[in-house]
Amino acid sequence: MTHTQTVPNQRRRPWGKTVAGLLLTAVMLFPVYWMLNVSFTRDQDMRKSPPDLFPVHGTLDGYRAVLDQQLPYLGTSLVIGLGTVALTVALAAPAGYALAKLRPRGGGVLSFLFLVAQMVPGIIMAMGFYAIYLSLGLLQSVPGLIVADSTLAVPFAVLIFTAFMSGIPGELLQAAQMDGAGPVRTFRSIVLPMSRNSIVTVSLFAFLWSWSDFVFASTLANGGAHEPITLGIYHYIGNNNQQWNAIMATAVVASLPAAVILVLAQRYVAAGVSAGAVKD
Repeated sequence: MTHTQTVPNQRRRPWGKTVAGLLLTAVMLFPVYWMLNVSFTRDQDMRKSPPDLFPVHGTLDGYRAVLDQQLPYLGTSLVIGLGTVALTVALAAPAGYALAKLRPRGGGVLSFLFLVAQMVPGIIMAMGFYAIYLSLGLLQSVPGLIVADSTLAVPFAVLIFTAFMSGIPGELLQAAQMDGAGPVRTFRSIVLPMSRNSIVTVSLFAFLWSWSDFVFASTLANGGAHEPITLGIYHYIGNNNQQWNAIMATAVVASLPAAVILVLAQRYVAAGVSAGAVKD
């Protein structure tokens, strides 16, 4: 009797968890669906009460407005994102290698400082950058934003590289040294090719942080000739607060690059983040 009563309960339990998971996922993704819905909805249909849950009379006017007005912002964000990725990897990869394998004096303190740096509020850093850039003439410039965004990504990237490179077998590095390779040659020829997962992980997070940045952009680039897409959406909402299909279409287009990159790099990110969890 006991066996026949427990089996149905064991069968029902996974279904209950699945249904609960689907409901929670639907709730979390509903804003994304509503953004897509509104981006295809005509302005007159938005005044309905309640609005349609599906754009019966769909329109592409919002996306035409994006192509006409938002492409420069998208291009600027792409340049800033790629520049941030390049600078972050160029600085963080050698630093992670040094902390993991060369073990310089004070490396533990330096790692702690990288953790502390991630706790500093972005607005505090933005005000510091504003004072420095004002004297250097870097306000409202793309290189200035790349450097500022990199300060958010580099501490995290160093920690990821350090954790990953600590797991690289020391025998490989010793064999390279016996063959006459110095630290730089070993890093370039052995460590970097083996660190592909961590490089992809760091690059993805650096790109996403720079792509979605608003604090640095509004403080250091507002009013300049080259503004990122976050400021483009901000200005667009202020100037066209009645054209919700165009506003949501801008948000959809701005979200696509990050979403596509995240899907394509998901496998590498999972391997890169978990690489430092288990060490030999």
